[in-house]
Amino acid sequence: MEASPRDNEESRVDYVHAAGDLDGVGSLDGADGPDGEPPVEPQELRPQRRLRLWQLVPIVILGALGSLMFAFPLAFEPGGRSGAVVSMLGLLICGCAAGWGVMAARRVGHTWPGLPSPGTGQRADWRVILLYTVVLGTLAVLAVWRVARLS
Repeated sequence: MEASPRDNEESRVDYVHAAGDLDGVGSLDGADGPDGEPPVEPQELRPQRRLRLWQLVPIVILGALGSLMFAFPLAFEPGGRSGAVVSMLGLLICGCAAGWGVMAARRVGHTWPGLPSPGTGQRADWRVILLYTVVLGTLAVLAVWRVARLS
């Protein structure tokens, strides 16, 4: 769920009345508040939207574990037939970590390079989407082909 816009006309504060001045005397047209005080800007109470360390650590650990599980059976080919199974499990874990990372980044407002931010109303360029699809498809085909050669 997305929060509402942070700075809209209803939430903007032009100035704060003095403690004794609750009758609304003072004009909103002037640059200064009552008694010549400068306007008070509202402070943002929500935390900044960014990825924190505790969010990144499990994603990085799963990604590293999955890539090692994928790479070592392919590189050293153990004597048993379990190499292909371990490699596919590593590929699955690595893919899950990548998806988890993409979703975490999307939650804090990051987007893929070349794609518009969600909610802007802009359409994505078809060439960028085609490029991402071709790269991802090529990597998937090469990984499955390499693991299939182990059997």
